[in-house]
Amino acid sequence: MASTDPGVDINKDGSPAAGEPQDSSDLAGLEAGLDALDSVQAGRTSLRETLIRKVLPPITAVALVLVVWQLLVWAEVVAAYKLPSPSAVWDEVTDAWRQGTLLDYIWTSVSRGLLGFLMALAIGTPLGLLVARVKFVRAAIGPILSGLQSLPSVAWVPPAVLWLGLNNSMMYAVILLGAVPSIANGLVAGIDQIPPLFLRAGRTLGATGLRGAWHIVMPGALPGYLAGLKQGWAFSWRSLMAAEIIASSPDLGVGLGQLLENGRNNSSMSQVFLAIFLILLVGIAIDLLIFSPVERRVLRGRGLLVTR
Repeated sequence: MASTDPGVDINKDGSPAAGEPQDSSDLAGLEAGLDALDSVQAGRTSLRETLIRKVLPPITAVALVLVVWQLLVWAEVVAAYKLPSPSAVWDEVTDAWRQGTLLDYIWTSVSRGLLGFLMALAIGTPLGLLVARVKFVRAAIGPILSGLQSLPSVAWVPPAVLWLGLNNSMMYAVILLGAVPSIANGLVAGIDQIPPLFLRAGRTLGATGLRGAWHIVMPGALPGYLAGLKQGWAFSWRSLMAAEIIASSPDLGVGLGQLLENGRNNSSMSQVFLAIFLILLVGIAIDLLIFSPVERRVLRGRGLLVTR
C-alpha cells in the first residue's frame, strides 16, 4: 500500500515500515519534554524550607558537639585544665566582650586577611593568565607555582621576619607567598578546561589580546578560577594565623593567632579554645557570605544549578 508521503513506506496494517520514523506525535512529545527542561526556572524557596534545609542541620551539629563535649567533661576523661567545659569557654567570650577586646581580636586578623587576599588576587590573576597563555612562561614558572603551593605557609614566617622585621609587611608577605600560587594555579586549571572551539570563535570575532582575555578566557575559566579563589582565601587565612602565632610584637596588635599563642603561654585552655572557635567562625562566615553566593550564581548562570 502506498503512502501519501513519498518518503515513508507503510505496511499493510498501517504501521510504519521497518527502519522508518515513528509517528510524528512521538517527536512532538520529545520536543515538548526538551522544552520543559529548558524552561525550568529556579523558584524561590520559602523561609520555612530554607530554615529546615540550611539552618537546622548546622545548628543540630553544633548542639550535638556541645552535648558530647559536656559529657566528656562530666566523665572526666581528661583533666579539667586540658579540656575546659563549654561554660568556661563562654566565660572567656563574655569577659573579652566586656573588656571590649573581642571585636578587636577579630578585626585585627580579618582586616589583614582580606587585604592580603586582595593583594594576592591582584598578583595571582595576571600571573595565571600569563602562565596559561604563554608556553615558555608555563614551562618555566608552572612547576615553581605547584611547588610553592605545596610548601607549608609556616615555612615562610622565619625568613619574612628576618627580611622585613616584625611589622604588617611581614604578615602580608607571608599571605602573598601562600595565596598567589593557589589563585594562579586555579586560573590555569580553569583556562585549560575551556573548549578550544570557544577560543577559536572568539578570535574569529576579533576578541584577541586583553579583549579576548576579558570576554572569552575569564568567563570560560570562571568555575576553575573560583575554586582557586576559595583555595587562595584558605591559604591566606592559614598563612596569617601561622604568622600571628610565631611573630609577636606590640606594634602588630593582638589577632586571633596571637590570642591562641597567649592562651598557650598562659596555660589557659579556655582561651585556646576561644581562639580556635573564633578562627573557625571567621573562616565559615567568609565562605557563607562571599564565596558560596558567588558560586551559586555562577553555577545557576551556566544551568548547572536549578534550586539550591
